[in-house]
Amino acid sequence: MLSDWSLRRAEAIKLTSGLDAAVAQLAAGAWGVVSASELLALGMSRDAILTRLRRGNLHLLHRGVYAVGHRNVTTEGRFLAAVKACGPDAVLSHYAAACLYGWLRYDGRPIDVTAPVKRNRPMINAHRSDLVERELYRQIPVTPRVRTITDLARIEDERTVKRALRQAKLTAEELAQLPTTGLLGRIVGLSAAPTASGNEDFVLDLVLEAGFEHPLVNAPYPLPGRVYVPDLWWPDVRLIVEVDSREWHEAPLDQRDDLERQAWLEANGERVLRTTKPQVRRDPERFFARLRAAGAPYTRSAQTQL
Repeated sequence: MLSDWSLRRAEAIKLTSGLDAAVAQLAAGAWGVVSASELLALGMSRDAILTRLRRGNLHLLHRGVYAVGHRNVTTEGRFLAAVKACGPDAVLSHYAAACLYGWLRYDGRPIDVTAPVKRNRPMINAHRSDLVERELYRQIPVTPRVRTITDLARIEDERTVKRALRQAKLTAEELAQLPTTGLLGRIVGLSAAPTASGNEDFVLDLVLEAGFEHPLVNAPYPLPGRVYVPDLWWPDVRLIVEVDSREWHEAPLDQRDDLERQAWLEANGERVLRTTKPQVRRDPERFFARLRAAGAPYTRSAQTQL
């Protein structure tokens, strides 16, 4: 799991500073977690491992996997510990891999790990595959980007997959490797532009399903002294839609900044519509009526049906 260089470095430290210093060095490059096999490779006996567990130098995370020094392990450390618990050929995969890449937010669910041999462990969602593709990302073995998206589409709902695909920003070469049918084919065909939040995902999806043209998403808009990034923007008709949320727009300072930006945009000739995900979900037809009244353009196919 660790590189030969990491083990050699730890072994060198053991000669000068002792075994525990070598273990600390090993853990420092592995998000604070080590496996029993790695400790044995350093020369630590099984009795010595048990002694350090009793003393609190090691803390059990999974069978044969330990946190060094304390239990306050980061999410990345939890991910790596789950991979180590499933064997040397295991990789982080599916939802957990998408979280590691930064496409989704980890919500504490059991961690997805894929390996040639399935090992059931508490808090690990084990998957088996004869073909385990692997890359090293942030020092954690993980499925490559395309494989991660493909695996995700097999177990998650459309909105989750769409969110991940938008944030992944795959290259043209990577997109060409995705299936052209089924869920992924449909999502890619709708042009999964990257958004900044799940709220924007929800509103953008409804806008496209209603037949409006695809707006620019999070495209830079220069303003005096700064660059503003509108959520949805139809530049040809000078229309911007802002999808507000409690997380980013509830504080008084945030609201003041919103009003200041909107004033600059309107002074620049833009029309700004503000909405929220709950508002659109509660009454989508009213939102569509606002878009039509503001001049949001329809696709050609949608125009023929009006």
